[in-house]
Amino acid sequence: MTRISVRGFAVASATAVTTVGAVVGVASGSQQGQTTNDVEATAADSTLLEDIPAGQQARVQTASLTQQADTMSAAAHAEAKKSAETEARKQAAEDAAAKKAAAEKAAEEREAKAAASRSSARADAGDFPTQSSYSVAEVKSMAQKIVGGGNFQCFSQIVEKESGWNYQASNPSSGAYGLMQALPGSKMSSAGADWRTNPATQIKWGLNYMNDRYGSPCGAWDFWQANNWY
Repeated sequence: MTRISVRGFAVASATAVTTVGAVVGVASGSQQGQTTNDVEATAADSTLLEDIPAGQQARVQTASLTQQADTMSAAAHAEAKKSAETEARKQAAEDAAAKKAAAEKAAEEREAKAAASRSSARADAGDFPTQSSYSVAEVKSMAQKIVGGGNFQCFSQIVEKESGWNYQASNPSSGAYGLMQALPGSKMSSAGADWRTNPATQIKWGLNYMNDRYGSPCGAWDFWQANNWY
């Protein structure tokens, strides 16, 4: 009589258990006795599916399904992580490009304001005759002609705050000097050697400084209002 032994089993799904066994036939002829003994020995060491209690079968099935679920979860997690990293790199590149574009636009706007400020200037420091002293009204008139109407109001606000239109104003503690309170005052020598006594030279220097640093006197005034210095 032929016995069929089951060497193992595997759970294929939540609803079925597939048993893979090794079927051993009994050979005919002179080898039949030996083969029968081998089969019986093998069968003695094998576990038949029907010998496994129903509860244990359920536990094996559950463990298999749990393993499958864990494998699928790990794969999904890895895919989600990869997708998130790709999206983060994409977003970082877009943010960098946006910042660069904004910086370039701001630089262009500053340059445009500076160009407008330079083109609107009506006079140069050398256009005014040198005097031994200047009244506030004279200094303001110079500034309006040098700076130009489009930026004069902003320029005037800064000078009013810094020196009250006193071209000889000096800060003994810091060394700041002149209409714009240049620190040190010797900075204004780039606009003329007479920076100590000629308000037109100071105005020229101040206008160049505001254009170079803030794009225009109005840009400098915006900064001054936020920081109380420029």
